[in-house]
Amino acid sequence: MHPPSPESRVPSPESRPIAFLGGGNMARALISGLLRGGVPSTDLRVAEPRAEARAELAQTFGIVTHADNPSAAHGAALWVLAVKPQILREVCVGLAPLAQSERPVVLSIAAGIRSAQVAQWLGGDIAVVRAMPNTPALLGAGATGLFANAQVAADGRALATRVMQAAGLHCWIEDEAQMDVVTALSGSGPAYFFLLAEALEAAAVAQGLPQDIAHTLAAQTCLGAGRMLVEDGAGAAELRQRVTSPGGTTAAALQAFAAGGFAELVAAALSAATQRGIDLSARAENTP
Repeated sequence: MHPPSPESRVPSPESRPIAFLGGGNMARALISGLLRGGVPSTDLRVAEPRAEARAELAQTFGIVTHADNPSAAHGAALWVLAVKPQILREVCVGLAPLAQSERPVVLSIAAGIRSAQVAQWLGGDIAVVRAMPNTPALLGAGATGLFANAQVAADGRALATRVMQAAGLHCWIEDEAQMDVVTALSGSGPAYFFLLAEALEAAAVAQGLPQDIAHTLAAQTCLGAGRMLVEDGAGAAELRQRVTSPGGTTAAALQAFAAGGFAELVAAALSAATQRGIDLSARAENTP
């Protein structure tokens, strides 16, 4: 008789629950999406140290809440580490004995923290999936990069996929080093679009357009452009060319962007965000 395969040792969400360690906005977004997707509330748990927040989570979602992480994590097939990067090491070290005895799949959404760091803090040889969602996940319209270490079997990937699908689109990354670029692009990316919308609004108001109209038109333009990028099938360059008539108003605006070094500025911004992700990892590694 052959021993059970690694995949068979990772139960499905139907047989064992998913535990969220941290009940903040991203955890709430994922929980809400899972419930909308048909996952029973009895299959979800959350650990949240604040009594008021626990009560609100239980009332809003009808799920079991716990004041401490081990109580929520015990017996769960998947642990979702939904805490800030600055305290992730402390949380993991506190869960290490349980992780070593139960061998769950661990899904971390902490920016900049490597899967090897999470596995080490949990005692070593742990299946870790690293995820980088973004804030549109709160609307089910997120974009998430996922990386699995060598200990994650097929069922573990399926569990992580099921959770992150609740937030929107997801992409699996095979080289973890690329996760810093994912963080810079989609993790931090919504702020770039908000900044552009903010600047467009301010410029339009300065030229006499009422604030409410400027805001409405800028927001809807961002939404419509984003939908075209997703739904049209053409690349960004082709879509830009379609709306740029030679000598027209769009061409004049794009020429002004180019003269100001727009492409170079975006590249510098992405590079800065990527480096900060690398720095966060190093800082977490060196924190006693």
